[in-house]
Amino acid sequence: MKFESQVVHAGDRKRNFPAAVPSTTPINLGTTFFHESADTLDRIFGHELEGLSYARYSSPTNEALEELTTVIEHGHGSLACASGMAALQIAFQAALTDRPKRVVASSAIYGATIKMLDQVLAPLGVETRYIDACDLAAVERAITEHEPGVVFLESISNPLLRVAEIDKVGTLAHKAGACFLVDSTFATPMLLKPLELGANIVVHSATKYLAGHGDVLGGIVVSDADHHETVRTLSRIVGPVLGPFESYLTMRGIKTLAVRFERQCANACKLASWLSTHPAVERVHYPGDPNHPDAATIRRLFAANLFGAMVSFEIQGADRAAVMRFLDRLKMIVPGTSLGDVHSLVLYPVMASHRDVAPKMRERLGIRENLVRVSVGIEAVEDVIADLDQALQGG
Repeated sequence: MKFESQVVHAGDRKRNFPAAVPSTTPINLGTTFFHESADTLDRIFGHELEGLSYARYSSPTNEALEELTTVIEHGHGSLACASGMAALQIAFQAALTDRPKRVVASSAIYGATIKMLDQVLAPLGVETRYIDACDLAAVERAITEHEPGVVFLESISNPLLRVAEIDKVGTLAHKAGACFLVDSTFATPMLLKPLELGANIVVHSATKYLAGHGDVLGGIVVSDADHHETVRTLSRIVGPVLGPFESYLTMRGIKTLAVRFERQCANACKLASWLSTHPAVERVHYPGDPNHPDAATIRRLFAANLFGAMVSFEIQGADRAAVMRFLDRLKMIVPGTSLGDVHSLVLYPVMASHRDVAPKMRERLGIRENLVRVSVGIEAVEDVIADLDQALQGG
């Protein structure tokens, strides 16, 4: 089946019932499962048989969502987690289990991911070296010198929307025996599938495009065959699992991902073009820009005519106070700390996503005080443009 059909049908209609089969996956709230014989349960606990025993290990609604995400990412298996950050931590732990406790990570990543590496994993003995993932020579030097257990990047970087040569970074990581881990939240499986480009583990914040409606907090880990059982083993011990109701909502959201994301990408393209001509805008960051620094990579790796639904731009001469006034003037667009919803959102990285990144590091990364990030929704793009226009002009 094509992607547009997979998102609608994969994981649904399990024939677990003798007669009727529900057309959509039910919400199963059970935490404990028993079987006709104690021997069957014993064999399930011993991993001799597949089956349900306790919801920290597996549950029917989660299994359906995990089957769906495995299919659309072309992976071996998935784990549904309680948040994107929980998914990322499990992924790092799984990747580092039997490898050197060293990470080579892109410096252009979500601020909370930097905090996790520096404040959660570092005290456990994990050393991280940050590099420009779009500089392939720098990536190769860092891998050679640091000998990492994990190489990590975002498929589209937050918030400046850079795109590394994922396949070539993957080749370098594998040559060194490292696990290649990719956060692909911004791209979604519609734009690219990192596992097909050499990634071993892919992580999504399901809160964003997958669920898509601003009503779910969740994360997804999709692994290859070499890492899936380690991910599941860690999950069975630590228990960062997604609740069944959130799994149901995420699965329902994914059913409309293809139509939502196609509309969002089209809206983002029109918005970026308009912003590039606005007198109050100094610079626009958008993967579909022919002058984007990674344009050749984007053309090679992305699905045809899709460039994502994120646009970042810098307001001419604005300081923090001016940006805050701009946010307050928005009437329809939500000035909120997220992305990927059906409604458009504007985020101020200095205030939110990269608040805890040191100012000097933000400056080195190009995250200036006048930068804002737009997650473009499915509204009429003319209304999105009109709202931004009046806010940029002072109301």
